[in-house]
Amino acid sequence: MRVGHQGLAQSGSGFPIACTMKKLLLLFVAGAALASAGLLYLPVYPAAVWIFDESKGEVVDRIPLVTGTPMSIRLSPDHKRIYVGTIDHNGIEVIDVASHKVINHFVLNTPTKQFRFWDGTPDPQGKLFYTVSKEIEKFPDHYEVGKAKYTVIDLEQQKIVKTAELGKDEQSDNDIDWGRAPIEVSPDGKFLYQFGEHITILQADDFKIVDKLELAKPNFPGMQHVHFGSDLDLINEPGQHIAIFNSEDPIVHNKVFGLARFDLSSRQMDFNPIGPAPPGIAGLQVTPDKKFAYTIVENGVHGNKRCEFWAFDLSSDHITQKAEVPCRTRFTLGISTNGKKLYIYGAGFEIEVYDAATLKYEKTWNLNVDVTYAGIVVTP
Repeated sequence: MRVGHQGLAQSGSGFPIACTMKKLLLLFVAGAALASAGLLYLPVYPAAVWIFDESKGEVVDRIPLVTGTPMSIRLSPDHKRIYVGTIDHNGIEVIDVASHKVINHFVLNTPTKQFRFWDGTPDPQGKLFYTVSKEIEKFPDHYEVGKAKYTVIDLEQQKIVKTAELGKDEQSDNDIDWGRAPIEVSPDGKFLYQFGEHITILQADDFKIVDKLELAKPNFPGMQHVHFGSDLDLINEPGQHIAIFNSEDPIVHNKVFGLARFDLSSRQMDFNPIGPAPPGIAGLQVTPDKKFAYTIVENGVHGNKRCEFWAFDLSSDHITQKAEVPCRTRFTLGISTNGKKLYIYGAGFEIEVYDAATLKYEKTWNLNVDVTYAGIVVTP
């Protein structure tokens, strides 16, 4: 979800936040290389990652996982490795993109303890993995569930090497089942950034908070309650966190969404609104030429649920067309690497293909396997 037209906020350290559309569009340039790709890495049940060639419309390789069902997937900043989190025993598997092979795998659980985590991020050297975890200890007659903690996993030692208690303000971003607020690492590996109701900046070596960007208190009138969404892998670049935002004004509480980029080195933010925020938005996919974007908007629930494609012209920030599309209970929206097709998939056996120009259904690819809701990774 995305927001804002005038920049967001300034931190206590005085880092500026920019907001012109021209700068916003520049953030997509580095994503052009990914846009020429053609392979989708799909986490599937019961324990595998399948590689789907969109030009052929078929699965071209299957990567079996040792540690269980994939529930998170993450591409490294250099696009050479893929990190998969598995749910069965809370494991991590590292896939080499070039060879399509698992080059490292291990589980965190012991016979008496579980260490639940959801997603995370590697350091620039690929030696450490940062996440938020909860420890669950088994006793003869009960279980005890610990509080969420910042966690460092050493990928070579294959174990947790450090944890740190969360501050009071950070509990709201992490005190859910497995801890979910996105984490990024600065290009030099010295700082961590966690994105939630505010951006928390921590030292990577000891998790001490060094600064915050209070997104709920921006430095311009008309906007408040800004929330930083998940990373957009298809247009992301090393050293940047690109996400959808939601925000609302303090008077009539008019909600809007927009697209923004946070620079992990300079701590500057480019931020621009796109339009009114509907009740639900299924991600945003951007074409390789950075001119158009697409999302699926959800309204209503259960029998009254209605879904629509929304197409946006990013050069003028307006909706160009809408088209109703059948709703799934759970799904993921994707876009082809040439920007001409839209994909609906996830939590099912099929990928539905739509024409991006007309928003009309074209065909369905049957994978004959159930795709998890971990997301996908796109590579050349």
